[in-house]
Amino acid sequence: MTVRLAFLGCLIATAVTPIGAREQERITLRVTPAVCFAPANLVVRTTIVADSDNRSVEIVAESQDFYRSSEVQLDGDRAPRTTRFEFRSLPSGMYEVRAVLRGSTGEERASVRHQVNVIAAGSDGGR
Repeated sequence: MTVRLAFLGCLIATAVTPIGAREQERITLRVTPAVCFAPANLVVRTTIVADSDNRSVEIVAESQDFYRSSEVQLDGDRAPRTTRFEFRSLPSGMYEVRAVLRGSTGEERASVRHQVNVIAAGSDGGR
């Protein structure tokens, strides 16, 4: 039981870990909840610095066995600063959640990533 609690504590502490970002000041990413059981609903919020060249933001949730993405068009510096996405019913797995900000020619202007662990729901036999 103690080993399980220690493992769960470590899992909670590292469930949403930034992996890195280029031009992080242009875009930030927040993924909640920090720990979830399958099927999971993730809420992803991006915050984007206003810029006339911002044209779209793509959000991807990808694991070894699953891929889902969503893209929203942006109206440059008139776009909302915060965008909210929901990924529903994700199966278990270690996910990389990415946000990619694109400019007027389709080039990547900035990106940021987080890892999320969706734990398989199951029974431990009543223990």
